Amino acid sequence: MKRKFYFTFVVTLALCLALLVGCADKPSKPTGTAPIKLGGIGPLTGGAAVYGIAVANGAKIAVDEINALGGIQFELNFQDDEHDAEKSVNAYNVLKDWGMQILVGTVTTDPCIAVAAESFKDRIFTLTPSASSPEVVKGKDNTFQMCFSDPYQGIVSAQYIQEKKLGSKIAIIYNNSDAYSTGIYEKFISEAETRNLEVVSTTTFTNDTANDFSVQLQEAQNAGADLIFLPIYYEPSSLILAQAKATNYEPKFFGVDGMDGILEMENFDTTLAEGVMLLTPFAADAQDERTASFVKKYKELHHDVPNQFAADGYDVVYAIYEALKDKDVTAETPASELCTQLIEIFTNDKFVFSGLTGNNMVWSKNGEVAKPPKGMFIENGVYVGMD
Repeated sequence: MKRKFYFTFVVTLALCLALLVGCADKPSKPTGTAPIKLGGIGPLTGGAAVYGIAVANGAKIAVDEINALGGIQFELNFQDDEHDAEKSVNAYNVLKDWGMQILVGTVTTDPCIAVAAESFKDRIFTLTPSASSPEVVKGKDNTFQMCFSDPYQGIVSAQYIQEKKLGSKIAIIYNNSDAYSTGIYEKFISEAETRNLEVVSTTTFTNDTANDFSVQLQEAQNAGADLIFLPIYYEPSSLILAQAKATNYEPKFFGVDGMDGILEMENFDTTLAEGVMLLTPFAADAQDERTASFVKKYKELHHDVPNQFAADGYDVVYAIYEALKDKDVTAETPASELCTQLIEIFTNDKFVFSGLTGNNMVWSKNGEVAKPPKGMFIENGVYVGMD
């Protein structure tokens, strides 16, 4: 009896050891999924920091939500470019050395034009949250936009002003050294003529002269303008509002998506923006569940109401996720292969994405997105829908 038990024990032990030896040559199954590396670039410091910080915050919320789902995983590395093209290219090279597989950026137009040329050569898929000039995507099959294009904003702004009867005599102040501002202006002035809008004053400035707008405002006032169209970023807009107030000139002001962020400017008197109108793809006061959840989470994390750029950053990450979630891709998939797959998906008519900044979004072969803007105005320091 003891001998039989001993024999059985020895055989069993030998089998166990054999199994252990056999298993030692085989890699263990990974317990987690390595993340796909998303690079982000935008101004986190400097005059345009409101845009970049918002995009980074929104993108990070999306990454955390997606990773919590337990499927495909993302890692976000967001670099500061200070809204400078040369620094943006430097940030891109840092991310490339890190192993970036997909680029979420760049946030602002001129830096994105410079970086998109690099990502095109390197075959890294690029989805910019808010760089809206056609030059960003022109000739680059790997670059796509989440924000509607500058020409589209110019056309829709003229339509909106005319259809809503917002002004009878229009003045325009735009930045002729900035591709974003110039692109919107050119289409606005063309559409204004088509719609018989009376443009009584057109004045310009450059990045180097964006501190004194007394001449531009005086010309608009002398021409009897009751609405000033500002296809520019929020920083010069804030100075225009303050300087108009100082001279008791009180026309209506109408901006585009670059105006979004003015309420978050440090030391800006938000009463100066009372009644300012703008077009944007995102309304934080919308009542749908998706928007309400995002706004709640953003407020909890950052103690602020998210602007359009935060929503753009969020949507960019989710659009990439929706495109890849059912595909056989991993952290080891080369960036060039991901680029090829994402181009095919984004240019496929069957790929339709709904997010915070629009429903049923589709992309054209040239990388532009189709989605409607929303009219907003500022009341008591918050954005309120006009429609």
